Amino acid sequence: MTKRRILYLSGADLRDFLQGLITNDVSLVDQGLVYAAMLTPQGKFIADFFLAAAPEGIYLDVAEGLADGLVQRLSMYKLRADVTIGDSGLYLHRGLGEPPADGLADPRHTALGWRAYRETPQTDDTVDWTAIRVAHMIPQTGIELTPDTFILEVGFERLSGVDFRKGCYVGQEVTARMKHKTELRKGLAKVSIIGQAETGSAITSDGKPAGTLLSRSEGQALAYLRFDRAQGEMQAGEALVTRDTA
Repeated sequence: MTKRRILYLSGADLRDFLQGLITNDVSLVDQGLVYAAMLTPQGKFIADFFLAAAPEGIYLDVAEGLADGLVQRLSMYKLRADVTIGDSGLYLHRGLGEPPADGLADPRHTALGWRAYRETPQTDDTVDWTAIRVAHMIPQTGIELTPDTFILEVGFERLSGVDFRKGCYVGQEVTARMKHKTELRKGLAKVSIIGQAETGSAITSDGKPAGTLLSRSEGQALAYLRFDRAQGEMQAGEALVTRDTA
């Protein structure tokens, strides 16, 4: 499981500050866990994270590898706003089924169970999260979600990670334009795979570039595909790949 850092954000201007920066509606934090992202002005991915209500503030749950960069980006926008950003000292716990008393349902998909923030590290997580992600097309930070990603191409709307009614945020104009296209030409898809191929392997169709192989679980995988070329049998490394259209 990707190591996470749980930040603690507070201050009188916090909600207005976040509302103008992130893809989802900050006010939803009063109803449960909120999944969101921060984008560049060109609409490309910087970081995805969860927001949870905290005493006098908000917890922000982000991949460890993205945390420093996200704090730096938030601090750049903060200027004179009354906002404080620091570490909470808490640890992420995850599990399946109904959330415990201190847990919150993962808003991306019911199959992802719940998340909770506790004072000691989790030591009992034996869930195959990759298998669940592949089965339900859930992108992972650092694999499907990278700096060249447009979030709608990896299913952010389906994952309740973007709100098109909340008003402006950084990268909103590009994201809204993509939303109103008749059809995306590239994006995340589930594929069946037979044979050996590494994550990141190029996928070809009739010798032409058709995409990239991403997370894999047994005979299924996620892939970023050019939909016009992702037809019939494709090749990735030594593996045979076919798009799952079910």
